[in-house]
Amino acid sequence: MAYKLGLLGLGTVGTGTAQIILDSLGRHPLLQELEIHRVGVRNLDKPRQVTFSADQLTTDLESIVIDPDIDIVVELIGGLEPARSLILTAISHGKHIVTANKAVISRYGNEIFDAANAKGVYVMLEAAVGGGIPVIQPLKESLGVNRIQSVMGIINGTTNYILTRMQTEGADFADVLADAQRLGYAEADPTADVDGLDAADKIAILASLAFAGRIKLEDIHCEGIRQVSAADIAYAEKLGFTIKLLAIAKRQSSTTPPAPPPGGAVDRLSIRVHPTLVPKTHPLASINGVYNAILVEGEPLGQVMFYGPGAGSGPTASAVVSDILTIAAILKTETEPIPHPLLSCTHQHYCAIAPMEELVTRFYTRFLTNDTPGVIGHLGTSFGNHGVSLESIVQIGMRDNQAEIVVVTHDVSEGNFLNALAEIRQLDAVMSIPSVLRVL
Repeated sequence: MAYKLGLLGLGTVGTGTAQIILDSLGRHPLLQELEIHRVGVRNLDKPRQVTFSADQLTTDLESIVIDPDIDIVVELIGGLEPARSLILTAISHGKHIVTANKAVISRYGNEIFDAANAKGVYVMLEAAVGGGIPVIQPLKESLGVNRIQSVMGIINGTTNYILTRMQTEGADFADVLADAQRLGYAEADPTADVDGLDAADKIAILASLAFAGRIKLEDIHCEGIRQVSAADIAYAEKLGFTIKLLAIAKRQSSTTPPAPPPGGAVDRLSIRVHPTLVPKTHPLASINGVYNAILVEGEPLGQVMFYGPGAGSGPTASAVVSDILTIAAILKTETEPIPHPLLSCTHQHYCAIAPMEELVTRFYTRFLTNDTPGVIGHLGTSFGNHGVSLESIVQIGMRDNQAEIVVVTHDVSEGNFLNALAEIRQLDAVMSIPSVLRVL
């Protein structure tokens, strides 16, 4: 029996997906039972690396998602619309969905999964996070018996590439970004990457699976890497750290937790995206270039890390086709149209997200001050007034005729730390605070 696919999009990932399915020799035998029935494209005349007949290609994407002959719709057009509407229409017509669209899933996943559960179809999204790294299914299945404590990682290759080059070359952010755009590693509009929005979409998906609850994207604290300077990279190096854009989802117990929702946990979550000083001994510190890595910690497992290429035609297409095969395998063996419980997304409650003020972490801060006696003492006093304990405070040197002072704190609540900074900003000797970064 052949399982017929409707492929929406024939760009980089769509082309890679088609190439794997059309060249099945030496791959999983179930690939030979997949048939690309129709392909939706924007331009019929565009030159392509794969060949389809005129009957297979169409610009009418709506006709694909309602085609009664198609079993699985593979959405690879990206963006929010018409992707969301096409996915929902396909589900309403009983189609299973495979997608690499993290933006649609992070924003409209609740609507999509509710529709899929009601219709008894699957929505598979391995390619939405981490490119070719298999992390979605392990979180659903292999790691499902663990009580997950945290999921954190480097899940945006563009920012990791930029920070890696800043570290190895001592270059500034703007210069490396411009070169990355020229080389095709960064988009012409890099906002989603460098401002952390792409990573926020992905950690929302990972957290939802890891903690079995829905996540509101607007509850995720998000900072990008625009404020990271070559000076910060250099000082982090001297202090034994490297700077990475981390996406972190972690259980955060509270002394006065809210009442748990039905089926939910008492613990609240801390979910955030921001540049972070990572100790060089940490597993994530050595992840460089465009590579991604996701570190999962749970009980009784301990730590496990998933590492690999986070984007690109081959890796992402590999994850897409893997999801297609999973659906095909279940369709081949299922006798009743009831979704497999390990593959469905059935959690209904929203996770409680702790405010950032309650986060307890270490901080790195760089000050520019007048070079006057006692300024370090004044900084120490202001920090002490708000219960901030300092691990180190050193005057690095002079920059633009101002003293440059770098402080690293012990663990402190973010609220107390920000209150201390507010007081420090009022000190006559303090000219500016160019950098405030969290420390892992």
